[in-house]
Amino acid sequence: MPNEPALPQTSHRPSFMMALATYAIAGCVIFGLSILIADFAVPDHDWIADTISDLAAGKYEFIVDIGIYAFSGSLISIALLAAHDHLGGLRWSLGSVGFAVLGLIVFLVGARNEYGDNDQDGWVIHIYLVYALGLLVAALPWAMSKGAKRINRNLGRLLVALSVVWSLSAPVFFFLPTAIDGVYERYLGLVSFCIVAAMAWLFIGRARSLR
Repeated sequence: MPNEPALPQTSHRPSFMMALATYAIAGCVIFGLSILIADFAVPDHDWIADTISDLAAGKYEFIVDIGIYAFSGSLISIALLAAHDHLGGLRWSLGSVGFAVLGLIVFLVGARNEYGDNDQDGWVIHIYLVYALGLLVAALPWAMSKGAKRINRNLGRLLVALSVVWSLSAPVFFFLPTAIDGVYERYLGLVSFCIVAAMAWLFIGRARSLR
């Protein structure tokens, strides 16, 4: 039809990409700060022995819940960025969807308030969410690494390395004594933050080059 507006020359929106990538990093920072604040706010909390789940249950649960929801937003931001700036291949497509699913899982972990504390009301799904989260965090950096290498070879290699580190580290958590599983869980959280930050940095570089 003659009156229809012309389509833009490119579908990429660098400002949009920069905003999402910046939020993805900010969401990790917010989650980290929420854990740090809760460590001091929750009475008799031992950050070495007590897990983040312990912080997210009880009177002060809202502090960590804010961080959980912020991190969920970070993962969904990465999914949006990956779909907006598709770098090709089935692995990238699956990874884009995977980050969206991972964001939903993290959101459900916070929303369900089931933290392995012998919940009996209704269908308790926390452990299934944890297993799904662990598998996705292991697979997603690898899935995105091939596309990332087309833009930044070092970031692509970093994503592979993070996938290996998580795959080797995460199963150990289930066999640790409760005296130290809190600090180990925080280490795993740091690995997941690094994955999000690496993806966000990739898209920040893409946004700058597209301007």
